[in-house]
This record gives sequence, structure tokens and C-alpha cells, in this order.
Amino acid sequence: MCIFSSEVNSVSNTHIYARYAGRDRQYLVYSMSYDAPDDLAMILPLPTPPSTPEDALEFTDLSGYPELFEDMDRSFPLPRVVYHPPGAPRSALTIYEVGSYEASFVPTNADFARLDPRFRLADALWEALPNYSDYSFVVFKLKSGAKQIHPMAFTFPTRDSTMLFFPTVHVHHGEVPAKADFDHVLYWQAAMPMVPDSAPFNYWRIEVSERPISRHVNMARASKVLVPNLSLRRIAIFGHYPNQDIVLYPQSLEELYGDVR
Repeated sequence: MCIFSSEVNSVSNTHIYARYAGRDRQYLVYSMSYDAPDDLAMILPLPTPPSTPEDALEFTDLSGYPELFEDMDRSFPLPRVVYHPPGAPRSALTIYEVGSYEASFVPTNADFARLDPRFRLADALWEALPNYSDYSFVVFKLKSGAKQIHPMAFTFPTRDSTMLFFPTVHVHHGEVPAKADFDHVLYWQAAMPMVPDSAPFNYWRIEVSERPISRHVNMARASKVLVPNLSLRRIAIFGHYPNQDIVLYPQSLEELYGDVR
């Protein structure tokens, strides 16, 4: 889910990468373009286990590799295929300086009270998002204006170590529409085939990169986010689709994690 704490004029060119980062953690890298009249926050929900501590998120600074997703696209033999079908006051949350932005990890919904009020969400909006009542969240402070931000990267503990989670639900104008306009490219690496868990997303053809991906991706600048010996897979999503997060599950649980080091 991509939630904005206040009005945003436009959001486009979203790219998200995911892979397993061990038996109980997931990598997530997020990049997009946006235009906003004022400073605001982007909020991504994370399916973490209950009682996840505040230091559970591990950020990776990719400010030195803003073209990461462009290089990842070069790993594929053809251009991408486009498819159209509130609690008691507590201490403030830690603010992390990650490249050109500030970020905080919010362990529970109640912990939003520990953020700057500008970056919180209205109670009515949370009532429209009951599925995220037990999620954790990562919050990125964004500057006003039209910008393309460098990839945001981090690992988090996941409650379901068999899935790869992509936060793709849209909340851009203080509302949660049943359908939304997607402008997303999803990338992942796994030791075995993964498929989306629901229609219409599981009807798409999955593109597979050429190997080795190190021919096109600078692995040193990627800060160990990608795995050199695994193929990269990709789906491009453009069009009006059900407004939901996308989750991938393996076709078989054998050799699920592979060599992620």
C-alpha cells in the first residue's frame, strides 16, 4: 500500500523489488515519481509478526545508485511487457537519515501518535483500512514539488516467510477506492517460481532476465540488495485494477529460500 499523509497531485513510475532476506525477513526496494503541493509522508504497511520491536527494520542507503531500476530493466532481453486488462503520548520514534530522505519505523498503528502530526492519518481513513490494524509501517518524509526519488531499501521481519509482499494499495487523496490506476513495475528474485495469489494479477506473463544480472547491474553499488546468481523476474502493471496489495507465493515449498547470501 502506498498511503500519503496529505494531498498529492500525481504519483507515477512506481518500481518495487522484493526477495527473501533469510528465513524470516524480506527485502523491499521502492521508487516512484510524485508531485505534491506541500511536504508530506509516504506510508508503506508491512506484514510483520506481532510485537515487532522498534529496531527491527534495517535500512539500506541506495542514494548512490538512483538508476538501479533502469539497470535492472537492462537485464531483460526485451522491453517490458505492458498489460492493460490514538494512545497515550510516548517518546518520539527514531528518525533515520537514509540518503536524501528521512524515515521512521512505526511498529503499530497506535505508534503513529509518536510522529509529527503532519505525517499521521485521519481516524476515518484507518477505519477504511481494517486489514492493516495489526501491521507495522515504514514512513518516509517527502519534500513538496515534483520529484523522482532514489530507491528506498530496507529489510523487515515478515509474519509469513513463504510470501513476497508488494505494497500496492493506493491511498492518494484521503480515500480508498475499490479500483485504482496502476503505474507499477514489480521485480523479484527467488530460488523457485513465484506467482501472485489472486486474479487478475495471476494471469500475467512473468518476464525473466538474462543471466548473469551483474552484466547490467552494478552489484557493488546495489549494496547486496540483489543476488548475483539468481534470475530477476518482472511484471509491468499499467491500467485500472482492483485496489489491493500484491502477494507472491511459491508454486512449491521445496528449496524455497535457496542461496540468499
